[in-house]
Amino acid sequence: MPHTETSPLHPLPAPSPEAVRLRRRAVTATVVGNFVESFDWLAYGLFAPLFAERFFPSADPTTSLLGAFAVLGVGVLARPLGGVLLGRLADRRGRKPALLLAILLMTAGSVLIGSAPTYQQAGILAPVLLLCARLAQGISSGGEWPAAAAYLMELAPPRRRGLYGSLFSLTTAAGAFTAAMLGGMLTGLVGPGAMETWGWRVPFLIGGVLGLVLLALRSRITESEVFRREVSSRQDRSPLREVLRTHRRQVLRSVLLVAGMATVGSTWTSVIPAMGQRLAPDGTMFWVVVCATAVMILLQVPIGLLADQVGPRRLLVVASLLFATGGSWAYLAMTGRFTSLLLAYGSGVVYLVCVTTVLPALLAEIFPPRVRALGIGLPYALTSAVLGGTTPLLATHLGKNGPSGWFIAGVVVAVLLGLAATATSGASDTGRSRPARPEPVPMG
Repeated sequence: MPHTETSPLHPLPAPSPEAVRLRRRAVTATVVGNFVESFDWLAYGLFAPLFAERFFPSADPTTSLLGAFAVLGVGVLARPLGGVLLGRLADRRGRKPALLLAILLMTAGSVLIGSAPTYQQAGILAPVLLLCARLAQGISSGGEWPAAAAYLMELAPPRRRGLYGSLFSLTTAAGAFTAAMLGGMLTGLVGPGAMETWGWRVPFLIGGVLGLVLLALRSRITESEVFRREVSSRQDRSPLREVLRTHRRQVLRSVLLVAGMATVGSTWTSVIPAMGQRLAPDGTMFWVVVCATAVMILLQVPIGLLADQVGPRRLLVVASLLFATGGSWAYLAMTGRFTSLLLAYGSGVVYLVCVTTVLPALLAEIFPPRVRALGIGLPYALTSAVLGGTTPLLATHLGKNGPSGWFIAGVVVAVLLGLAATATSGASDTGRSRPARPEPVPMG
């Protein structure tokens, strides 16, 4: 008799055509959320130099920019709160309510930024509104990815989790690419003066419209079958207490898995572009980011299919070792030449493609369905906030005179810590999950 897989991540062994249609709708509504979040999040960093003085007026433009980036930092620090609140909601009430609330918060933040009065118009109320908008988006960001990852992996067939994870990452890269291209196109169309006056509002208002469209899409998705079958009927559920008391080792393993992604992600999306701006002629680094992001988009699906063939653990191990050697060398050898910058920036991008493709499946397999969203969300958001908030400052301090060997050594250590976590993770090298006994579901 052929073996029948009973992994709790696989909801329906033989889905009907109607189930396939509903699954495709749910997958689309889930992964597009990453596009909107990535678009909104990067738009703030790209357009902050244009609107900083509108909210934090100062004779020194650097002081105004520091105020805008301080608000950005508050949003990053709010991610753990979002991971707990939305993760708990996803495990108690369902994945769908958490996904709806996450995009509602992100949309509200975008609309508020795009329509907020300036300091000249409203005084101190202007930066307060900006801070409230970023807090909402920080909470959304901390809860969106874990809830979406849990939901997506519960929809994915066992042999297609790498592919589904690649779609997850593909839309994230597409959102960043779109925000960067929009910035360049708007500047060319309306000019620098108009961009500082009103043009900076355009991406945030566009993000608000995209969020409303996504909210309508997510309102039509169905709840995860895994949640309905194995979680919703359980009584006296307290996911936060269970995660902290009985899943401490799993939380630590998740922190190790996320550490490399958080460190490389924060460095390669802020520090490397800033260093490139100093080393290269004006405009060069912009095209480096565009080219590398385009390559990232093209690689997502092939790497997802590869992960399904060789297994997520093997892919993550190879990607980590290649980055530890090749990525660190490219960073230390970085100059102002286009090819050098593309090699340095691209090495981190390729690593991020690989890790973000397999991470949803690896994290989802660590925790049982009843605490899956919170189990992913708490360590993911906390690690991202701590490392994402401190790494750029440390890199800037150590790299005042160029690429720092001490800094890249710390990045490599964070990347290699993930290898210890993969050695004890539940994914098999064949890309299939080990059979698991379904949890008992109370009758009646």
